[in-house]
Parts: sequence; C-alpha cells; structure tokens
Amino acid sequence: MFLFVFATLFMFPGSASAVKIRNGADPTVIKVGNNYYSAESAEGGGIFVREASTLEGLGANDVKRQRVWVAGPGVVDIWAPDMSMYQNRTYIHFSAGRDAAHRMYVISADSPLGQYSNETQLALPDNQWAIDGTFFVFEGQAWFVWSGWESETRNTEQTLYICRMESPSKPMGRRFVISQPREPWEQGDHPLINESPQAIVDPSGQLHIVYSANGSWGSRYCLADLRLREGGDSTNVWDWYKSNGCLFGSHQDRMMKGWDATLFIDGPGHHTFALPEGSVEKSPGGGNHIPFVFHGVQKGTPYSWENRAWFTGSFVWWGSTTYSRANVPGDERNTGYSFKFFE
Repeated sequence: MFLFVFATLFMFPGSASAVKIRNGADPTVIKVGNNYYSAESAEGGGIFVREASTLEGLGANDVKRQRVWVAGPGVVDIWAPDMSMYQNRTYIHFSAGRDAAHRMYVISADSPLGQYSNETQLALPDNQWAIDGTFFVFEGQAWFVWSGWESETRNTEQTLYICRMESPSKPMGRRFVISQPREPWEQGDHPLINESPQAIVDPSGQLHIVYSANGSWGSRYCLADLRLREGGDSTNVWDWYKSNGCLFGSHQDRMMKGWDATLFIDGPGHHTFALPEGSVEKSPGGGNHIPFVFHGVQKGTPYSWENRAWFTGSFVWWGSTTYSRANVPGDERNTGYSFKFFE
C-alpha cells in the first residue's frame, strides 16, 4: 500500500507555492555537515561555489560566494556543474565545448570551498557529445550517467548513458544506454530529450535515476523516473523501468496517471536532491516532505531560458507504484517505490 496519504500539509490549490532561491538554471546542491553548497558556472569562464546554512540562503544577498576555478584555455560554454564527494574529496563535473565538441570535465578539491585542481576531460567511451553528467557509488561500484548523442552524425536524440568508473575522473569499459526519449509524453521536440540525470536510492534499496524529459526551452520540460529492478544489472536497459509519464511537470496530458500537474511553476526540471555529501549511499528514507531543488519558470511569466530560477520543493517516497512497458522481452511490469513531488 502507499506509504503516505494526502493530508493537509500536502500542496493543494491555494497553498503556499515553491520558494524561489535565485535566478538561474541547472541547480546542484550537496549538504556537508550543517551547511549547503551549490555550484554555478560564471560568465567569462569559471565556476563559483556558494555556502549557506539553508537551501533558501543560497540565494541571499549576503551569501558566501567564492570563485573556485577559472577555465583553462579553450574550455568554453561551461554547462551544468554537478557536485559530489568521494573519499572525503569534493568533485565538480561539468560539460564544456563549442556545439558538437561538448565533453565532460571534472575538477576536485579537499573541501567544497577549497582550491580546485585544473580541469581533466573524462575519457568517456566512444568520445561523443556529452552533457549533464553525474557521478555516484551504488553497492560499492562507482558509476557515471550522462546525456549524450549516439554519434555526431546521429544527434536527433539525447540519450541517457551509463558507464563504470574507476574513480570520479577515470571511466572504464563501455557505455550503455539506459533511457531514450521514445515514449509519447517525451515526444514533440527536436531533438528529443532525456537529460540531467540524478541518482537516489529508495527505502527498499533500489536505485533510481530521476531525469528531465522534453526540451528545456519549453514548458513541457518535466521530471520522470527510471527504477532499476531489484538485483538488476545497471548496464542492461531492460532492467530499468521508466515511469509511465511525467512525475513532476506542468502539462496534465503528459503526467503519469494519478499524478497532477504543477500549480505554480511551468516546466519544472533539472533538479538536485541535495544529498549529504552528494552521496546516494546517504539517500533519505521514510519521512514526510524531503527537500530538493529544481529549476522552472513561475506561471504567469513568459517561459524562456532567461526567466528560469531555482526553487525549493519536496517529495515523498510513494510505494507500490507499477511501471509498465509493452513489446519488450522479459517482465513487462515492475512495482516499487516512486515519487510524489511538490512545489
């Protein structure tokens, strides 16, 4: 049965909307000790890190904000920094490069506001266009998931890929597809989009990759879920089960049955779970509303990249949720935890 039921503390029409943190897009937040840290790319090339005692404080006028890295020669168009920690060291992965030359890079430091290393380009398998990468460890194995093209000549889809990692800077082995934008509710944009993956583990120990579907340039942008079956192989696409629609979005016709569109925010997506030390091994278990951060545009404001902002939201683990698929080998249904996201 569902672990949680609707109560008055859940968002209904007329209740308070999401809290705006600041203008901008592509949030990444980790919690270290009692403080939150976020990263953002900077005009002119480089990355800033912010420190605050609350999520909302990351957008305060007096927030501690420090430039931690300046781009090396030729490292341009820096997109979507992603923070994590590994063996007590802080890592920031980001993509950079002109147009089809976008690749993933990583920098690291002894602490979130420390002195970061020079950038290292990740030698991802097949060396193709890659953005929105995220590093995590699950059941003792390190992984990297990103959004990429099959090749520079076949770039009509942004696909989610996974590969094993020896360390946050050393991929190993092949890349494997885990999601392609092939569902009806992921259609209508060019190119077709699956991007900005984030890993989290549910209370039963199953791995989830929550990602953004549809083009970020329009309000159909939304969050959807990939759930790895219990005991599944992370490199086998058929062991991943996709939600049957958006779980957090502003278009009701694209929502999974039983999920409602947002009331206050258009095109919510590209989120961060703000995990302790950015570690999926420290994913939150049961409880009421668990905080997270996403970007979107306030309803009533024209939807554009320039009008995007970071907002606080919350979610609850939603039990006994079945994801189903048709015309594929093996089991066509998988039941487990999903999410209810709230503004």
